[in-house]
Amino acid sequence: MVTNTGRLVLMKSAATPRWFSTATADKEASLYWKLSALRGTDGDVAETLDKWVTEGKSVKRSDIISCVNQLRRFKKYNHAAQIYEWMEKSSNNSLNNADRALRIDLLAKTEGIAQAENYFNSLQESAKTNKTYGALLICYCKKHMLDKAEELFKKLKEMNLVSNALSYNNMISLYLRVGQPEKVPSLVHEMEEQDIPADLYTYNLVMNSYASVKDINAVERVLEKMKKRGVECNWFTYGNVANIYVNAGLTQKANYCLQKIEENKNLHDPEAFHMLIDLYARTSNLEGVNRAWESLKLAHPKINNKSYLIMLLALSKLGDVAGLEKCFKEWESSCSTYDFRLSNVMLESYLNREMIEEANLLSESIAKRGSELKLKTLDLFMRLYLKKHQIDSAMKYLDIGASQADPIKNKWFPTEETITMFLEYFEEVKDVDNAEKFCETMRKIGRLDSKIYDSLLRTYIAAGKEEPLVSQRMNDDGIEISLETEKLLQKVCPK
Repeated sequence: MVTNTGRLVLMKSAATPRWFSTATADKEASLYWKLSALRGTDGDVAETLDKWVTEGKSVKRSDIISCVNQLRRFKKYNHAAQIYEWMEKSSNNSLNNADRALRIDLLAKTEGIAQAENYFNSLQESAKTNKTYGALLICYCKKHMLDKAEELFKKLKEMNLVSNALSYNNMISLYLRVGQPEKVPSLVHEMEEQDIPADLYTYNLVMNSYASVKDINAVERVLEKMKKRGVECNWFTYGNVANIYVNAGLTQKANYCLQKIEENKNLHDPEAFHMLIDLYARTSNLEGVNRAWESLKLAHPKINNKSYLIMLLALSKLGDVAGLEKCFKEWESSCSTYDFRLSNVMLESYLNREMIEEANLLSESIAKRGSELKLKTLDLFMRLYLKKHQIDSAMKYLDIGASQADPIKNKWFPTEETITMFLEYFEEVKDVDNAEKFCETMRKIGRLDSKIYDSLLRTYIAAGKEEPLVSQRMNDDGIEISLETEKLLQKVCPK
């Protein structure tokens, strides 16, 4: 909820009185509001800024940079990039090297890495500094362009432009992303030789590199090194180490790290509490989950949807149905915006526990609010109804999912487990009609294959029926016919 900091003034007119907020008026008159309201097409931003100047309004550099930062925060990268382009063309608002570095990043995001490179290459030599070179390196690292990143990093070192941990951190992150953690120790050794101090992010990355090769002893040596150097671990570092311990199955050590986070009396960041809740759930520590939840509510009395979602996921993972229902009802009674992701967590929990009546009631409530059930939820519904041999209901949810599923993005729907359950049901009860409907649905979503056709043939055989056209249908669908399939075909469509 947005706090109204403006003064409310009662406006009178010949018609009816209305309330008018000066805060709203100020907002609508601001440069940021005008820029953020644009669709971001080419020229829109420049035209708006030009009009602003033509109207005699000042365009302070600090205001423009503030607009850029806000737009980046809300991922309106095209808008931000166009502001920098306008600034660069304006004689009164020239860019500094920090601005140029940001422009390189924005160009990579909006127009691709080639445009970012072209812009960098167009800069005067005096503008090619550690900031702009560093921005280009970050782009390469984000795009996993290993060869270019290594080449540029080498050049930066030769030019003595690597004076802090930032570029090393980016290279370490890159090596972890591309699965080459073995290259990390040499970078750490370089930093020590060059007297470049590691920061907290470096230490966390290095620990993650050792964790990726399951060397927990090396992780703990990094922790010891931090203590010797007087580096204070923050909540993120303890959480990162706890995560490493959880993945390694070292629950007791993980809980120790989580308790160290809780000992911090100044803990206020919601993400810290989210981390505690998630990691305690992964260590099957319900008491720890509830304790972190209560601490979060003390620090932030107004709990948002994201926090409720994380708590519901934790309770669902731990199988605490009573706690889950209590938390869900608490959210429903207080939420200002209904988030269907939370309803789906509750629904999936019911389905996983075969609580069909509760699941149906909640799904009806979701439908009344105008939302579609997630494909994962529909898949769970199908499995549950198949277990109960309620094929009409299972087919209904299959049809709903097929109408929603994108054949490219949702190739997993239905899951292989669910497909197998359908096929086994058709063969068991000799249900040729529904088996054919199932094949047709699978054809529509691009999932029809030899496994499904073989099962269809077995269903026909079990039912003692023939289908002379099935062989031609398989050819039309591009299904490869194996020796086993050929034997089945001879029984279903004899010549």
